[in-house]
Amino acid sequence: MYYLYHIPGKKIGVTRNLNTRVTLMQGYKEGEYEVLEQSDDIDYISDREIELQKSYGYKVDLKKYKNLNFNKMKINATEQTSTFPCPVNKLKGQLMDNIGLKWQTEFGQFEITEKNIPWIMQNVKTSMFNNDRSYIYNKAFYEAYYNTDHTPVKTDERFDLIRDWAATRGLYQQGNPHTQYVKLQEEAGELAKALLKNDQPEIVDAIGDMVVVLTNLAHLQGYDIEYCIDEAYKVIATRTGKMINGTFVKDAD
Repeated sequence: MYYLYHIPGKKIGVTRNLNTRVTLMQGYKEGEYEVLEQSDDIDYISDREIELQKSYGYKVDLKKYKNLNFNKMKINATEQTSTFPCPVNKLKGQLMDNIGLKWQTEFGQFEITEKNIPWIMQNVKTSMFNNDRSYIYNKAFYEAYYNTDHTPVKTDERFDLIRDWAATRGLYQQGNPHTQYVKLQEEAGELAKALLKNDQPEIVDAIGDMVVVLTNLAHLQGYDIEYCIDEAYKVIATRTGKMINGTFVKDAD
């Protein structure tokens, strides 16, 4: 069923899920919008939307609802990535309209859900071949939601806040792992200077900066920093060795 909804003074639109599109995405509760019409005929509802947008004096959509990609969203899965047929700035709406859509990957079947849409939006990247397409790394998505043998433990929201900060500044869309590695070396140099001077505030600042850079570098490689930490801890958890001249030297394997 398609719903033609009206947010007074704002817009007229069409959706298949009022709660998802109007309430969750746009923030309008029942009583703050009205349903003008509903129909299972997509041709009728698409024409009616344009007609009423003109009648109410609202911005008229360039494409009819029936011609938008999210009505027939096809996800292209390769061994490494899953590619969406739309740019990043249009993706959230299309994901919301395609909740329940499933596709097959090397890691099994994936599905769009309300729970994993925030992760997709946080980790999505613009295709280097086509700005109108975007993608996620399959392994990272698998580790975050489907690997029952490993679920990263997040003790707080610090890393999420770092990723949100980076995403809003375009670092994930325009940056790359190599520039972040160079940045990491710069911050390591700052830490070295601070240690030589025993400058405690600068030591704290440099360590924090390095964590931020590592968080972003991991993200750009398709991983959460939490996952990288967990994997490293798996290795060191049972490691044995001894301290020699202030350095822990592991036992030979």
